[in-house]
Order: sequence, then structure tokens, then C-alpha cells
Amino acid sequence: MTLRIGVVSQKGGVGKSTIARTIACEYAKAGWHVKIADLDLSQGTSYNWNSRRLQQGLTPPIAVEQFATIEGALRVADAYDLMVFDGAPHSTQTTLQIATTAHLVILPTGMSLDDLEPTIRLAHELKQKGIPAATIAIALCRVGDSPAEMQEATDYIQATGYRLLDGAIPERTGYRRAIDTGRTLTETSYSSLNQKADDLIQAIVNTLEKLETKETSHGNHSQTNQRGTSARKQA
Repeated sequence: MTLRIGVVSQKGGVGKSTIARTIACEYAKAGWHVKIADLDLSQGTSYNWNSRRLQQGLTPPIAVEQFATIEGALRVADAYDLMVFDGAPHSTQTTLQIATTAHLVILPTGMSLDDLEPTIRLAHELKQKGIPAATIAIALCRVGDSPAEMQEATDYIQATGYRLLDGAIPERTGYRRAIDTGRTLTETSYSSLNQKADDLIQAIVNTLEKLETKETSHGNHSQTNQRGTSARKQA
């Protein structure tokens, strides 16, 4: 069965599409057949980024398609090992549909209260609609250099009880340059930046493994791809 990861946000500019594309690329490097479902028709950020990637001839190539509805994306999902849903910003019915179908839903956020508050509000809304809190994970993106600010943001998220992914994506020109040329967060010209992004992706892989193990231990068949969620690091 296709592994499904949703990346959603309450607001734009928090790294949603950037995270979605990096997840897809890293799994593709491990030999997975991957597709990004770009559900933000007004912006088409991932779709436009992929055009730049194709023009650069970068590998692995990533399949990206725009969809008006979740139903349209799910109709082709079975042809892939992994489908990453890049949702439109704001809490919409589509956001809930993504969270409902995803094995893991990731909420990227910055460290300011302007970012944190709507992120946690969205997590609460999803939980109230029946999404298990265990399948909701928050990722810190575009963070600054202040250890104190980082600690405050970490404490804020942990106090809510939601899962905070290990690793954080700093605000750096090197990331922006990479994205502008069709690359991902792990494909910059700087090994230190690539490693920081890789740490976050590995945290996502580890989280999926834990969810898979928990489900299996309860006597249920795993919903994730039969390759195993750890395949990304085994290639």
C-alpha cells in the first residue's frame, strides 16, 4: 500500500512546500517511486519548482502533479510507493482530507508566535476532527540563530503535547539558492546545511517507523509501504 505523507499549514511562508519536496526527493534517492500531489492550485509552488528541476536536468526526477481535489490524487496514488500531499495554506476541508488519508501529517512552523499559534491551532482543529495526535508532527523551519528563541519555541510546542520532530531548518541564503534552481534542502552547495535538513528528514523516517511498529504491535496490518519506512536510509 502507498505510504502517504501530508504537509499542511495554517499560513504561508513557513516552509511547507520546501519540506514536501525534500521528503519526496530523499525517498526517490532511495529507489522509491514517488509523487508530489500539489493541491495549492493558486500558487502551484511545487509544480513550478519541478519545472526548474527538469530544466536543470537534476536527478532523481520527481513526479509532481497539480490536483484540484484529494479524490483526484488518490485515484493515482496506488501507482506509487510514496505520495506526498503539498496542501494549500489555511485550515480548509482539503487540509482535513489530507490529514485523514495521511499516515503522518507534518505541520511546519517558524519560531515566532505569529507562526506557532496558528500551527498549534491547526493541530487542535485536526485532533478535534478525529485525527490521532500521534500522527501529527511539527517541524521547526526558517529558524534564527538565537538558542534562547529556539528553546522558547521548543518549550511552547512540547507544552501542547504534540510531537516535535528532531532537527530544525535555519533561515539561510544557501537554501533559497538551492530551491531557486530546482534543488531541495539536502542539495545545497553547503554540507552543513544539507546535514541539518537530512537530520529533519531522518526524524520523519523514524517517526513513521515508530507509528508502523505501534500499529503492528496492536495486531493490525501495517498501512505503510511494504518496503518499510526505513528504506530511505538503506539504499
